[in-house]
Parts: sequence; C-alpha cells; structure tokens
Amino acid sequence: MVQSLRSNSVVIKLLTYSDELLEGKPLYASSNSLPVKALNLEPAGHAFHSAALKLRGCAKKVTDDKEDDSSSASPKKVANDVEDIPSYETYQNNSSNKGKNKKKSGKEKEQHDHYALLGLGSLRYLATEDQIRKSYRDAALKHHPDKLAAALLLTDESEEAKEAKKEAIESHFKLIQEAYEVLMDKTKRRIFDSTDEFDDAVPSDCAPKDFFKVFGPAFKRNARWSVNPRVPDLGDENTPVKEVDKYYNFWYAFKSWREFPEEEEHDLEEAESREEKRWMERENARKTQKARKEEYARIRTLVDNAYKKDPRIVKRKEEERAKKQAKKDEKVNAKKKLEEEAAAAIEEEKRRKEEEAKLAAEAAVQQKKNKEKEKKLRTKERSRLRTLSAPVVSQRLLGISVAYVEDLCMSLNTEQLRSLCDKMENKEGMKLAKVLKNGNNDEAVSEDEEVVVAKQNGHVEANGFSATQSPRAAAMV
Repeated sequence: MVQSLRSNSVVIKLLTYSDELLEGKPLYASSNSLPVKALNLEPAGHAFHSAALKLRGCAKKVTDDKEDDSSSASPKKVANDVEDIPSYETYQNNSSNKGKNKKKSGKEKEQHDHYALLGLGSLRYLATEDQIRKSYRDAALKHHPDKLAAALLLTDESEEAKEAKKEAIESHFKLIQEAYEVLMDKTKRRIFDSTDEFDDAVPSDCAPKDFFKVFGPAFKRNARWSVNPRVPDLGDENTPVKEVDKYYNFWYAFKSWREFPEEEEHDLEEAESREEKRWMERENARKTQKARKEEYARIRTLVDNAYKKDPRIVKRKEEERAKKQAKKDEKVNAKKKLEEEAAAAIEEEKRRKEEEAKLAAEAAVQQKKNKEKEKKLRTKERSRLRTLSAPVVSQRLLGISVAYVEDLCMSLNTEQLRSLCDKMENKEGMKLAKVLKNGNNDEAVSEDEEVVVAKQNGHVEANGFSATQSPRAAAMV
C-alpha cells in the first residue's frame, strides 16, 4: 500500500507490507522534488530519505508502545502523527539484527533416536545397510497403522481414545519411516552419527600397568570417526615396536569424517536474499571449521598423552637412552684410552731418548777411552818402532832415514805398527833394514833395489864382488 503526502515540495510516502515482510510495520520514505544545488550527486536511496526525515523532524526514536500502536493504526492516522515516524537507521538495525539472529529451526525440533526406532540401539553406527533394511521391514510390519488399527476396533475404548491411539500409531510409523530414510542416506546418516551421544573425554594420566585399560577404550571410541575403516589395534605389551610405531603414525595422521551440524547456527532456508544466504553460509563454515580444528586438537591430545604413557615407548626410550649413554661412555673411554696410549707413547719415547742419550754418552765416554787407549798404544808402538829402527837409521841402510821412519809412524795404525815391530824383533843389519824398508808388506826388496841402495851406502857388491874390490880382483877370486 502506498500513500503520498505533499508538504512544501516534499513528498512523504507511506509503504506498508504484509506480515511476512518487516512484520507488518510501516516504512516511511520521503523525496524532495526540488534539485539540491549543494550536491554533485542525485539524491536517492535510504541515506537521502533518512536525511529528509531528519530535516522534517520525523527521525525521533519510537517507543515500543508507539510502535505497537502505529502497526495497528490506520495509514492516515500514522501519517498525521509525524513524530512517530521511525528513521531509516531504526529499520536498518532491526532488519540486520533479524537476519543475523536467525537460528536453525532444526535445533529446536526434537531429534529422535533412529537406531532405537529400528531396534538397532545396541549396534548404532556399526549397523550395516542390510541390517537396517531387515530391521526396517520387521518394524514396519510390527507397527504398521493398518495392522494396529484393526486391533483398535476390537477394544472397548471411547472414540476419542481410539483416535488418539491411532494418531500415536501413525506418528510412530512415520518416525520409523523417517529413521529408515535418514539411516539409508549416507550424508544424513553421517550427520546423525556425528550428533549421536559420544564421550569426548581424553585420559591424561594412568599407572603403567593400567595403560591398556585406560587408553584402549578411548582409542576404540574415537576410531568410529576414522575415514580409513582399517584402524590398527593398540596391541599389548608383547606387540613389536614396529607395529607400535605404525599404530601411532596412523593416529598422528588421523582423518575424521565427523560433522558438526550443531555449529551451523543459521538455517539457509530462512534467508530472505542471496546476500543473507551467503552470509549465513560463511558464518556456518567459519564455526564448523573452528569446531573441526578443536576436534583434531582433541585427537592429537589423546595421541600425545598415550605416546607419553605407553610402556612400550617408555621402554624403548630407556633402551635408546641406555644405548646412547653406552656409546657416549664408549667414546669417553676410547678417548681416555687414546690419551693414555698417547701419554704412554710420549713417556716411552722420552724413556727411549733418555736411554739413547745415556748409551750415546756411555759410547762417547767409551770411545774417548778407546781413543786414549789407542793413542797410548800407538805412541808406545811408535816409540818401539823408533827404537828398533835406530841402528838402521844410524847406518843409513837401504837409504832409510829418520824422516822415513817418522812417515811410517804417522801413516801406519797401531796394529800395523805392532805387526811391523814384531817382524823387526830379533833381526839385525840388512834384514832389519829390509823389513823396515818393506814397511808392513811381506814382499822382499828386489836385487836391483839392493844394489842401488848398496851403491848409495858404498857396500853394494856387483856380480858377487864387493864394490870396494876392483873387477880384476873380483875376477881373480
């Protein structure tokens, strides 16, 4: 409904809607037909209407009583009462808050136990599709309205009681059908299983002997959320360490299919526009993502607590720590041994050098003594040689002189001097001169040398005659 009121070139239009839109409250909009010279833009929209209402004095806040009266009053009465016209800001805040405060109607709706309706309360999420079909057929035959209505006709109850029972039977049968539809649909069943009763408790500490009793059920409870249906078993104290590592690797990389429909605060079907629907989707996704992160953090806490308390892991850590300590001690001992060996080698080298130095000193002393002894012996033998060669030198036999004897003394060693002196013992004259002339050699002096030497000394005989004899005398002889 649209009604226009004109006052000083200002047009105020009263817009009213049905109860489905804006809860039946009227909306006042105004427009100025005169051009606005102060603005470069054409005046339009809610902001302009709100400013116009303020200029006209129609932007005062309305009390709850006046709003109720204005909603039930006629358009003419509201139009005349200008002070009660709400501003645009009031409308905007009410409409935006209304959209953001919309909750899912499904939350308020009572949720029935679909598994219990089909007689699968003991199996619940473990029930297979075949079991669900069989249970549904049995429940449908047992609780079918036609079958139970026939039994109601035979009772002596009033019609009202029969009608009430009939409605209860039909309602119960509808719930069975709804349960079958939900459990046979994978998406709906996953959402229902996610909202099913579940213990989110995470054990934090236990005695080593109670580890499997405390953490085993906790892991089995949470295994229902695993995307991978092949969930390994926790095992026992005798489980190999490799299997234990595989178990914890599986849980550290755990992927959950658990949904969080209760976190989806807004019902998309109640959105009044596409923008509001998108806003609802973003809000639901944000809260669902937050809940999913909290779920993964809870699983990680469970795995961390179990890994810290697992006696098999604790035992392995102790063994690794012992091995590491043993290796460390071995390295320390090896290093200590090397240091000791190095110190021993240094000590041995020092002792060897000291021994060598001592031996060298002793050898030097001995050598010095030997040299002195040798020198004494050589001096003695030289004196002996000079004594034995004195007659030969004095007679100058074979041209032997003092210089010759001194040369022999200087050139011959002790053994050679001793040998020469031994040869010269008990010899006289030419024999002694020959031995001295020959030096330390065993070869005899040749006849030519003897003749030459004899000529030099005036005692040489030629052809068996003395040099002092004349050849005639020699011939006569």
